[in-house]
Amino acid sequence: MQVLKTRLPEWMQDWLEVIIPGSQILLILFAAWLLQRTLRRLVRRASAHYQLPNELVVPINGLIRWIIIASALLLVLERMGVSATVLWTAFTGFATVGAVAFFAAWSVLSNLFCALLIFTVRPFKIGDYIEVLDTAEKPGAKGRVVDINLLYTTLEDHGATSGHVAWLQIPNALVFQRVVRRFQGVPPPPAPPTPPATAADAVANASSAVPTPVTPGPFNTP
Repeated sequence: MQVLKTRLPEWMQDWLEVIIPGSQILLILFAAWLLQRTLRRLVRRASAHYQLPNELVVPINGLIRWIIIASALLLVLERMGVSATVLWTAFTGFATVGAVAFFAAWSVLSNLFCALLIFTVRPFKIGDYIEVLDTAEKPGAKGRVVDINLLYTTLEDHGATSGHVAWLQIPNALVFQRVVRRFQGVPPPPAPPTPPATAADAVANASSAVPTPVTPGPFNTP
């Protein structure tokens, strides 16, 4: 750098302190733009290959964009003469705030992560009939999967009365904490509830329990 200054005219030496950092800043911005386009293309190809929904691709692209913008901004500030200590202090401060916000919104973030697992592992898909059980012996929420978003898995209630449509919104995190029964085709209709016993039924059951008297005959005479 010093050798280059000595070989240039004096009127150009003052501009080097502006031209060189400016060129480096432009190079950083161009690299950030190129990196963002490349990653967006990779995400688009991955979404087409794994058939990821648009509700998942948009947040991933947004996260990539903001990470690249923040990194490029730190590099630009460094080239503009901002102290590395100031940058590190600001970074640790933002990281602390982000960690606090992460734990505060853990329930929401867990649903987002479980949505990513549902889209990639595919334990079920839209159109399948599933039942989310507490245990394998107890009945649970049963229905056809009609929507999967970043927070909820929506089922069309299979046990709703005829002529009425109801939906069950199950948090995605709950799907991985419960037993999921997946049906091949349409599940059987729910059994009708047993009507309560009436007084007449109780009398009929009691009368049927009384033994029939035996008529004495020649073979059973004592």
